[in-house]
Amino acid sequence: MARELDPKRTKRAEAFELWMDAPNPMVTFFKTFDVTPLVRISGRTKLKFNMLMDYCIGRAAEDIEEFYWLPVGGKLLRYDTLAVNTIVKNKTGEVSSCDILYNRDLERFNRDYLKYTALVAETCQNRDLTDSMVIGTSAITNVDIDGAVGMNSGIFNNPFMIWGRYRRKMLKYTLPVSFQFHHTQMDGAHAGRFLEKLQNEIRGLRV
Repeated sequence: MARELDPKRTKRAEAFELWMDAPNPMVTFFKTFDVTPLVRISGRTKLKFNMLMDYCIGRAAEDIEEFYWLPVGGKLLRYDTLAVNTIVKNKTGEVSSCDILYNRDLERFNRDYLKYTALVAETCQNRDLTDSMVIGTSAITNVDIDGAVGMNSGIFNNPFMIWGRYRRKMLKYTLPVSFQFHHTQMDGAHAGRFLEKLQNEIRGLRV
């Protein structure tokens, strides 16, 4: 469920005035993650690497207040729950969008991930969770990329992460990731904290 906030009564009041109507309010950070634990867990358990990434993204964001806020249409909305979006290759060879409600229970999150990505792939219909704050992701796993800058549409202001294929060097696996966010929603310090937490969640994941 989303409710509208009065921006002037929040700690984002100044940011709302500065960035809500800016021509380009989106900011992109780039970071290379050590994803060795996820690669090893995926190989040992057959859990999908991208599912594990999405789960760790949810874990890293769940305690950061700014991730529950969304600036859109001249308004500042506040959500009670988080979801992580993933892009799915559907049966026609094109792509569809699938939102997965974040759940701290990895088994439940994985079950929902497999269920709904399979459904979206088969039906070619997007699955949108409009009652949750959605963190977008796009995994382009067939190519090596150093990062990407997303579009500034003025409509889709959600945080968004993009990555390609992870890289192996000796016994270590790394993954360059880009993270785009709306400056009204958060500052660089919040984004940096999130990226640091994400690396810690990846390193600390136990399955």
